[in-house]
Amino acid sequence: MSGRAAATTVRQLAPEERLRRLELMVTRRLDGMLQGQYLGLLPGPGSEFAGSREYRPGEDEVRWMDWAVTARTNVPHVREVDADRELTTWVLVDGSASMDFGTAEVEKRELAVAAVAAVGFLTAGAGNRLGAHVLRRDGIRRVPPRTGRVHLQALLHDLLGADRDAADTVTTNLATAIEGLQRSAIHRGLAVVVSDFLDDDLGWERPLKLLAARHQVLAVEVTDPRELDLPDVGLITLVDPETGRRREVSTGNRKLRERYAAAAKEQRAAVAAALRRTGASHLPLRTDRDWVADIVHYVLHQRRRAAAAPARPRPAGGAG
Repeated sequence: MSGRAAATTVRQLAPEERLRRLELMVTRRLDGMLQGQYLGLLPGPGSEFAGSREYRPGEDEVRWMDWAVTARTNVPHVREVDADRELTTWVLVDGSASMDFGTAEVEKRELAVAAVAAVGFLTAGAGNRLGAHVLRRDGIRRVPPRTGRVHLQALLHDLLGADRDAADTVTTNLATAIEGLQRSAIHRGLAVVVSDFLDDDLGWERPLKLLAARHQVLAVEVTDPRELDLPDVGLITLVDPETGRRREVSTGNRKLRERYAAAAKEQRAAVAAALRRTGASHLPLRTDRDWVADIVHYVLHQRRRAAAAPARPRPAGGAG
């Protein structure tokens, strides 16, 4: 029993009382600021046409251009739509081996579960449904979209209790998982991808861009501080969680630490740039930060941007 205790930090979150505390932590600290009838986690496009407004370079996407109004006025306009009254949210949770890493208060996998909990609580509402695809070492587990708190609690239990010691029987990467999510998410809605996005060739970029072409996409990037810089702690053994390869490193070497930090910074910059190219919203979370505050600040920023937009003109006599 003592041998497993140190390796089962995630499973310690599974008891019902811990999940209740997680829910209270999110809902109380939000304090109603992010709640709104028929509003999802982020303000954004739905499916009901609500008019047109002038195009804002750098903010609006070309795919939302209202070409009829643009041709009539000779001024670029974009279509605006109201959010669907019933929202279907899909979450894709990366449960690969690299997500088991963590040197702060929580592991990356724990933070991923917390992010899913926040998404579930923020999108909860009458008729709103939540479905999930969980990328695991033995393949992808699919959870069909359902409504209600009981469904969300069951999903969180499943995520927390996933067997990290399962043998790798199927080779499934993040790109393949996103493609599978796109096939499942038939109707337009919100798609949330929670991952560390540690893929050297950024193979997930194209499928994520295709997903964002139809759905509102939020990419939650989970990182740990030791992935960004190495402390001076002498000789350590680094293990690649994906391949199991080991390498001894002397962290007392200042140049090595500088090269590591530079490479990590370049990698995260490449991830951020790729996410921008896909058109997905980007929410970075760290295991050593207050993740609830980060989510609150991010969503409030999105809502302020939406509120600051000019009033939507109602076209006379119908849409253009």
